[in-house]
Amino acid sequence: MNMRKQRISRVCLFVAGLSLAGLAGCTPGPAYVRPSVSVPAHYKEVSPVDAKPPQGWLSAQPSDADRGEWWDVFGDPTLNALEAKVTVGNQTIKKSLADLQQAQAMVGVERSAYMPFVTADVSADVNHTSKDVVGRSLAGKTVQDYAMGVTASWEPDLFDRIGHAVDAAKAREQASEEDLASVSLSMHAELALDYADLRQLDVEAALLGQLVNDYTQAKALVQTQFDGGIASESELQQAETQLEVAKAQLIDLGEARAQREHAIAVLMGIPPADFTLAPVQQPLPLPVIPPGLPSTLLERRPDIAAAERRVAAANADVGEATSAFFPDLVLSASGGFESSKFAQWATLPSRFWAIGPALVGTLFDGGRRREELSAAEARQDAAAADYRQTVLSAFQEVEDNLASVHVLADESVAQQRAVDASSQAAQLAMTRYQDGATDYLEVVSTQSVNLAQTRAQVELSRRRFAADIRLIKALGGTWSGRDE
Repeated sequence: MNMRKQRISRVCLFVAGLSLAGLAGCTPGPAYVRPSVSVPAHYKEVSPVDAKPPQGWLSAQPSDADRGEWWDVFGDPTLNALEAKVTVGNQTIKKSLADLQQAQAMVGVERSAYMPFVTADVSADVNHTSKDVVGRSLAGKTVQDYAMGVTASWEPDLFDRIGHAVDAAKAREQASEEDLASVSLSMHAELALDYADLRQLDVEAALLGQLVNDYTQAKALVQTQFDGGIASESELQQAETQLEVAKAQLIDLGEARAQREHAIAVLMGIPPADFTLAPVQQPLPLPVIPPGLPSTLLERRPDIAAAERRVAAANADVGEATSAFFPDLVLSASGGFESSKFAQWATLPSRFWAIGPALVGTLFDGGRRREELSAAEARQDAAAADYRQTVLSAFQEVEDNLASVHVLADESVAQQRAVDASSQAAQLAMTRYQDGATDYLEVVSTQSVNLAQTRAQVELSRRRFAADIRLIKALGGTWSGRDE
C-alpha cells in the first residue's frame, strides 16, 4: 500500500512539472529595449555640403566586425606596414583578445546548464558500529560496503532562468568584441599620431638643416666683409650666434624623434632597440574626412556598441533575477551496484536504482531575491546611463575635432601668408645688407622672424594631422579611402 502511495506521489509531481513546463512560454523578466538617446540632425561644426562623402569613401555597415584599414587614406606604404604590425604584435590588443576569448567561454559555461548533469562514483568503506547503540542490528559489528553508481539530474528551464543567463553572457561576449575593436582602433590611431609627429619632425629637421646651410653661407659673407673692414665684429658675432642657435634647435629635435620612434616600436610589440625608422623629409598628404550624419555614429563607434550590449546584458540579468521567484523542476535518476562483499559487488542482485522528479521552490529568504532584483534593476539603469554618456561623449569628440580641422585649415592659410611675407622680408634684408644699405642686425631680426613663422607652420601642419587622425578615430574608423 505504501509503495502504491509513493508511485501516486511521484506521478503527481511529474504531472505538476509538465503543467509548469506548459507555462514556460510566458518568460518572466522585462523585454529588452535599447535606451533612447537624443541624436541631432547634423553636426554643429560641419555644413550639410561637407557632410556628403566624396567619391571613393564608403561607410561600414553596422554588421562589420572589421573597422577597416582607415590609415590607407594617407597613401603611405611605410605607415601601412607599421599598422599591420600593430594588428598582430600589440600587447594591449592581445589582452583584449584574451578578454574576448574568456567572454566566449562564459557563454559555453552558461549554455551547459541546458544539459543533464551526470556524475559517477566508486567507493569502498569499512564501518564499525558501537556495541552500546540500542536498537541497531549491526551494533558492535564491522561492515564492509562496496558501491559503484551513476547519478543524473536535469533541470528543465521552465521560467527561462538559464535562458536569461545565456542571453547575458552572449551580450557580454558581443560587448567584448566591440571592446576589442575599440582597443584596436585606439592603438592604430596612436601609432598614426606618433608616425605623423615623426614625419613632421623630419620635415622640420630638413628645414633647420637648410637654414644651417644658409646661415653658414651668411656667416661666411659677414666674415669676408669683416676681413675687408666693412663689417663690424658685432655683426660677425651675430652671424655666429644665429648659426649656433639653428644648430642647437636641429639637435634638439633628435630627442622628440627618438621618443616617437620608441613609442612606435612598443605599439608594434617590439623593443625600441630593435626598431629604427629612416627619416623621410616629405610631409604626409592631408586627407578629406567626411563625417556623415550623427545617426550613423551609433553604428560606427565600437565603444557605443559595447555600451549598448552591456545594457542588454544587464536587462538579461534582471530577467534572471525575476526567474528566481518561480520554482524549479529537477528530474533525477541514479543507479549502480552496492554490496558488503567484494565478490558480489557487480552481481545482478546488488543493483540499486532510483528515479523521480522534484519541484523545488523558496518559501522564505528574508527578502534576498527581492533585493537581488532591485540590485539588477539598478545595474541596468547604470548601464543605460553609461550608454547615453558614451553617445554624448562621442558626439563631443566628433564636434571638437571637426572644429579643429576647420579652424586649423583656416589658420594654415593665414600662417602661410605670414611665412611668405617673412621670407620675402628676410631676402630683402640680406640684399640691403649686401648693398651696404643696412647692418646685419636687420638681417638677423628678419631671418629670426622667418624661422619662427616657418616652424609655426610646421607645427600647425602637425596639429592638422593630429586633428584628422582623431576625427577618424572619433568617427569609429570605418571609412575606406579606396576608390571603387
